[in-house]
Amino acid sequence: MLSQKQSSFLIIGVMSGTSLDGLDLVASRFTKNGDSWSYQIELAETIAYPDQLIDDLKEAFKFKKEDLSGLDKELGEFIGNSIRVFSKSLAKEVDFVASHGHTIHHDPANGYTLQIGSGNAIAEMCGYPVINNFRVNDVSLGGQGAPLVPIGDRDLFSEYQYCLNLGGIANITVIRGNDQVLAFDICPFNMALNFLANQLDLKFDEGGVLANEGQVNETLLEQLNQIDFLQKEAPKSLGFEDFSALWLPFLANSSFSTHDLMRTYIEHAAIQISKAIGSNESKERVLVTGGGAFHQTFVNRLKALSKREVVVPSDALINYKEALVFAYLGLLRFLKKPNCLASVTGAKRDNMGGDLYFFP
Repeated sequence: MLSQKQSSFLIIGVMSGTSLDGLDLVASRFTKNGDSWSYQIELAETIAYPDQLIDDLKEAFKFKKEDLSGLDKELGEFIGNSIRVFSKSLAKEVDFVASHGHTIHHDPANGYTLQIGSGNAIAEMCGYPVINNFRVNDVSLGGQGAPLVPIGDRDLFSEYQYCLNLGGIANITVIRGNDQVLAFDICPFNMALNFLANQLDLKFDEGGVLANEGQVNETLLEQLNQIDFLQKEAPKSLGFEDFSALWLPFLANSSFSTHDLMRTYIEHAAIQISKAIGSNESKERVLVTGGGAFHQTFVNRLKALSKREVVVPSDALINYKEALVFAYLGLLRFLKKPNCLASVTGAKRDNMGGDLYFFP
């Protein structure tokens, strides 16, 4: 019987990122060590989305309520079935599932955020208890509802001063001890780069090879660096709507070659991220994860501009850190402990997010 008194949990973390490059599943063993928890990744896999589901998720922000409800159930069933198949390779019984869901709307200024992927449908399909819907409570308390990963960065990766995630959006956690954690979204990353790769009928620019062939356009670079969002103070967060409104017009309506647009965008991202981590000489360490960590052109530019020790870890951690951390957020929620930090989201207080399904 599942109990809060357990000293070890096997949890499947599920992440569906804004870049839609697949559903990340990671089975992690969390073991209690005094007042803290350590992790061990036991199994990880990325499941490709069916083409029709990708198309629907891309267009979902335009859907009417009844159509969105159907997609919520459909995605939940896909996630649940993926977990059911995935878990057959595990030697031990899974305690529960923690699923981020897929973000469709994120408008914290108006008190609204929506992630779909029905928790009930997931639980029905996979047969395990499920925790999802992690962001809504924080938004209701006046927070951004994002980023949520920082508490995992603080607790699981404390040997780094910065944890940079390069997914659809680039976000960063700045760690200055337990009581000093700051995190925020910086700029779109794979969301922008994959849009450009799509213009060449590619899903992404593998290794940043194409971007490396382009030239930086200084005029466009200056325009990108002047975008209003970049001038705001943290905490701040981004959604697809922001990318569409603020960055996409510069990329979609340009006469420059796609290679030059890629290279210019990489320079833009490297500049903005180096501002976030500082550019003075320092021995501080930056952990870089997410699909963008494989973009060698970007990594090289970040190292040059930031003068920090930039650490690119194992492929497993690059690909599955976010899913791993959501498993940890689920653990905190199950233990009835805060999993959202007010210092990060701007909420009225630290809070506990997540809806529970099928728990005994």
